[in-house]
Amino acid sequence: MTVETLKRGRVTLAAAVAIAALLFVLAAGAPRASAASQPGTPGPGAASQPATPRPSAASQPATPRPSAAIQTGAPPPPSQDPFYKYRGSTPLKDIAPGTVLKSRTISWHVAGISLPITVNQLLYRSTTVLGTPTVNVTSVLLPPVPSPTPHLVAYNSFYDSTTTDDDPSYSFSGAPYDEGRQLTTIETGDIAALLLSGDTVSVADTEGEQADFATGPEYGMLTLDGIRAALASPLDSLTASTPVALMGYSGGAIATGWAAQMAPRYAPEVNGLLVGATMGGVLIEPDHNLHYVEGSSTWAGVMPMALVGITRAYHVSMKPYLTVYGQQVMQSLKATSINNAESDYPGITWSQIAKPQYPQPETIPVFVKVANRLILGHDALPTVPLQIDQGDQGELDGTNNNQPGIGPGDGVMIAGDVRTYAREACAAGDPVDYTETPLTHELTEPVWSAAALSWIASRFAGVSAPSDCPSIAPGNPLDPVTVQPAG
Repeated sequence: MTVETLKRGRVTLAAAVAIAALLFVLAAGAPRASAASQPGTPGPGAASQPATPRPSAASQPATPRPSAAIQTGAPPPPSQDPFYKYRGSTPLKDIAPGTVLKSRTISWHVAGISLPITVNQLLYRSTTVLGTPTVNVTSVLLPPVPSPTPHLVAYNSFYDSTTTDDDPSYSFSGAPYDEGRQLTTIETGDIAALLLSGDTVSVADTEGEQADFATGPEYGMLTLDGIRAALASPLDSLTASTPVALMGYSGGAIATGWAAQMAPRYAPEVNGLLVGATMGGVLIEPDHNLHYVEGSSTWAGVMPMALVGITRAYHVSMKPYLTVYGQQVMQSLKATSINNAESDYPGITWSQIAKPQYPQPETIPVFVKVANRLILGHDALPTVPLQIDQGDQGELDGTNNNQPGIGPGDGVMIAGDVRTYAREACAAGDPVDYTETPLTHELTEPVWSAAALSWIASRFAGVSAPSDCPSIAPGNPLDPVTVQPAG
């Protein structure tokens, strides 16, 4: 299966889910009303406004919905939109993580088409992977007919990009449809299904202000603070006791896994609300994945793209270790989507981008230091039920599925790593519903999605979480990376 075939499939699927979403919202039975657009609501340090009273869940009527319309003017991208910037007089360091700083209400846009679903976008305070204060945006989509008991699903997008132009919040606000925002459009079916179930859905821009692609701990904190913001906002019917589920595939699984892992210490009040986390196509030990995708006809471009994201987040440079060509590759991937990385660099290898004296990434100490901070499950494990689906037919995507110490995967994520993580979660006392699907990464996603939606509904219904712990086969060692001698 070639990259171009996959991309054509994405376009077809994106168009299909956009049409399905449009039919869904138009057919939904809630009464229509115009939702007035709100300017940014000032946060700390700005002029104060009285909080909007919260209606009780029992008396909550069907959510008013803006009228459907074709977007006639593109909104400014995040880098040019004042909504994404905090200008208050109170320093960010003095504001608690998760505090809502601004808000605005828009209609949900899919591929540039305005749909009659209300979205409250919240600018909130969060934390970078280096521990510095930052701001981020989450989009809170309100169901047309809310559940009698409010639920929140933190849906983590696989928008995988190194530019904020691909942020879900920008796509939802009416950004022009393009290849970089194609992935967010593909997720419309999942989000629409959750809304149809009566769930409120929050979708954070999990890569943050700098688009720090593949930086797991930062994804986790941005996700958790986005949940805090959604629960605190007066624009919805959520409260401090609303049950929450985490959901995400691929890049969204990075956010889901790290949020579940970090919640007990970073956001214990959120952890107490979590009913579980469901994820598929899971990144566990990124160092392994760099070797796994190397030379892949589909996924090889993810290797240098991930290096761009993690070195940006940790403020380190790979330039001294790269060839001139390697530097050119990294430069070309500083503001792009994973679609472009895949199509521009099929089959690329480490030896093509690194100087000969650095024959493996592990010969670079700064890489080893960062890589060890990105191993999911290394420092802690979740305390909630998990549902995981991992593909294992990566050879169909042109990835070597027989590498020593790595073994099969879905083309980009490694099944043996995921099994070991699942077994460790089991040993920590978490119920784990684990499935290994004989498909590629992209083809496993709809299989995972169908199971995940049902699994979430059962968790919200209070049904005991299933567990496959006794039957999960052993996987790969997840040892920390060690520095190897350079050539």
